Amino acid sequence: MGNLATPEYLIARWGELCRDPSLDDLPYKIELNAAGKIEMSPASNRHGRLQGELLLQLGQQLRGGCVISECSLFTSIGIRVADAVWASNEFMEAFGEITPYMRAPEICVEIQSPSNPKGEMEEKTSAYLLAGAREVWIVGEDGGIRYFTSAGEQPKSGFPVSINLPAPSK
Repeated sequence: MGNLATPEYLIARWGELCRDPSLDDLPYKIELNAAGKIEMSPASNRHGRLQGELLLQLGQQLRGGCVISECSLFTSIGIRVADAVWASNEFMEAFGEITPYMRAPEICVEIQSPSNPKGEMEEKTSAYLLAGAREVWIVGEDGGIRYFTSAGEQPKSGFPVSINLPAPSK
C-alpha cells in the first residue's frame, strides 16, 4: 500500500478534514486509509434507510449506552467510519466524544453497498475487532445481518437485541 502514516498524522489530518467547510455537504462518506489518503464512498437511500432503522432499534433495545451514526474510529487500516455503533455508558465516560475514537465501541456496524470493493467488509470487521469492538455486524442490502466476534462469525448477537430490518422496497 505504500508508506504508512503515523497515528499522529492520521489524527491531525482527520481533524483538518472535520473542520474543512468545503467537505460539509458531500454526498459521500469520507475515510482515511493507513497511508493518510482520503477514500470516499457514495451511499444510497437504501443504505440510509437501513442505517436509520438499525440505529432506532438499537437505541430502543439496548439500555445503558447510546447509538452513534457515522462514528470515526482509529484502526489498524486508518481512520474508518462505522455506519452505526452502540457504545456503553462506560465507554462514553472513558472516551466522551473525542474524534476519532482511539478504541472501538462495543458494537460496530457496517452496511454493505454496491460500491464496497470485494474484501472491504472483511478488512473492516478485522480492524474494528482489533480496535476493541466486542461485535461487528455486517448488514446486507436485503436487511440480513451477519454477526462477528473475535471467535469468528456467530449465529446471533451476544447482546439482548432482536433487530428486524425492512426488505427492499420496489
